[in-house]
Amino acid sequence: MASDENDELRLVNQLGKSKSPYVRAHMDNPVAWQMWGDESLALAKKHNRLLFLSIGYAACHWCHVMEKESFSSPEIARILNAHFIPIKLDREERPDIDAIYMNYVQATTGSGGWPLNVFITPDLEPVFGGTYWPGPNHSMTAQGTLLSRTVGFLEILEKMKHVWTTQESKCRESAKDITRQLREFAEEGVHSRQLGEEHQGDGLEIDLLEEAYQHFLKKYDNINGGFSIAPKFPTPVNLQFLLRLGQWPRAVKDIVGEEECSKAAAMVINTLRKMARGGIRDQLGFGFSRYSVTKDWSLPHFEKMLYDQAQLLDVYLDAFLITRDPEMLGAVYDIATYLTSPPMAAPTGGVYSAEDADSYPTHSEKEKREGAYYVWTLKELRSVLGDRDGNICARFYGVRADGNVARENDPHDEFISQNVLNVTTTPAALAKQVGMAESEVTTILKEGRKKLREYREKNRPRPALDDKIGVCWNGLAIGALARTSAALEEIDPDKAATCKKAAIDAANFIRKELFDDETKTLYRVYRKGRGDTPVSSREPPLSPPTKPFFPFLLTQPKKLSTKLNNYHSIPKPSPPRLLHLKSGMDAAEPSPNSVSASNLFRLASLLDHEPYRDLALNTIAAFEAEVEQFPWCFAGMLGAVVMARVGVKGVVVVGEEE
Repeated sequence: MASDENDELRLVNQLGKSKSPYVRAHMDNPVAWQMWGDESLALAKKHNRLLFLSIGYAACHWCHVMEKESFSSPEIARILNAHFIPIKLDREERPDIDAIYMNYVQATTGSGGWPLNVFITPDLEPVFGGTYWPGPNHSMTAQGTLLSRTVGFLEILEKMKHVWTTQESKCRESAKDITRQLREFAEEGVHSRQLGEEHQGDGLEIDLLEEAYQHFLKKYDNINGGFSIAPKFPTPVNLQFLLRLGQWPRAVKDIVGEEECSKAAAMVINTLRKMARGGIRDQLGFGFSRYSVTKDWSLPHFEKMLYDQAQLLDVYLDAFLITRDPEMLGAVYDIATYLTSPPMAAPTGGVYSAEDADSYPTHSEKEKREGAYYVWTLKELRSVLGDRDGNICARFYGVRADGNVARENDPHDEFISQNVLNVTTTPAALAKQVGMAESEVTTILKEGRKKLREYREKNRPRPALDDKIGVCWNGLAIGALARTSAALEEIDPDKAATCKKAAIDAANFIRKELFDDETKTLYRVYRKGRGDTPVSSREPPLSPPTKPFFPFLLTQPKKLSTKLNNYHSIPKPSPPRLLHLKSGMDAAEPSPNSVSASNLFRLASLLDHEPYRDLALNTIAAFEAEVEQFPWCFAGMLGAVVMARVGVKGVVVVGEEE
């Protein structure tokens, strides 16, 4: 990894050893990136250097921007290689490391995101961190924006080099103090009760659901849907919590209120409708982007993540089953198609992790742009569809001659005259505007969508695929696809069969490739072979109605459930690491512990095995103090609280075996 003659360190880029597409994308950088591990940390200690830890993921737009602007810069590389130990890490391979330093950056800056960049001591204690910093080759031109005023990475490197050289003891003292605070925060609540006491989870009451509902009600955007200002994330776990309030047993409605439960569902349905019509949804193809830059869901960052698709499939399915709204069903079909078709569906079984935000505008261009696969000019629409149909589709999708992306949202001038497709009207209203029959307009829109999609697939390179198969995200997908299969059995048997097969194939792949029968260990990631990091407290959902999945679930529960009850995102024998976090709060993904608690309750009911219920109660109890204080941050855990208080509904199906 380095030559070390006469105590002079010469680092060599080590990333060719990685299986991660994100990490490998940096192996030709002039920066001499090292892998996260004992060897790199030993180098930092021996040469008394700060580590520069940069964490990201393959589909991340700003990760690509920083790679281009900074990590490809010889000037940046000279400083990093000579004065730091630079380490590149995939957040999806080590979410535990990502969580530690994300907590630090969020606590010290008030925000977080990726790329996550942190300077840490040889003892792994954080000194300074942030997200994207402009490099010497940055191309931001949107003056007055927050990004245009961000301190440059080169300036930060020079400052950190100077501070470490001249004030090392002060840096270490400050880092130790921050680490102490992080450790106290991580331990708060979890150690407020000693694990092992029976039925501690009984202390949480259903009243907390009403408190969480009131929080979301205050945050709700009545105009655009959603529960925040820009940027706006779907956060499906919160949507599902609100949507299911009225579906829980009567005891929940009695406490939360009948009218409040109806209002909760209405907020979610409006949010889902706004999203389904917004630019955050791929209006021509399938799937949803990770989040919207704007409050009206019109301009996304274009990466598509598996965990979003899986959770949104679940939520849209719930919305359809409650409302029978065809628009909700349309979103179900789109997401299910995305998960069961190339490029996301792996031929071996399982679903890949993500598609990139950036791509080449045409097959001949050499520079990638954000959203290039998805955006259109008015001229392009007319060229592909003809003037009449092109103009009708332009009105429907809000396409303008000068583009529909605001200047302040285009810091790199990538969207000049470009349009993100948003549904801005209805076929009926559009028919009146253009003086045509609604049926004719509907046909034009349907055929136009098909032609534009075919043109896009033929003439534009598809965004890069992160072809890792992750057990956690596939677990979410398996559960969602299995539920979708069951729900569509009567409506569309063919689609139901497709979803069922995809769930079975994914479950079988995980069982074969990521589960070690000898050690009863479930591993996190597969790409050209199994990765080294085991899963701890999250695994595939336990509810799919797919027979081939049940033997795995029902023959291994005892071995797996002991792992599920240790509360950690990565088991302890996975060094090196500063802290050992136990995650209870939901974020873009549901909390591992809320998933574990719910699964244990289901197992207890399914197998009539009380010890599993005790494990679930202990899991809830471990976060009791935090849930009582901030119940809206634990929407997934609140579902487990309901199971603890009123039980799990069971359905017995009697019939002949298939």
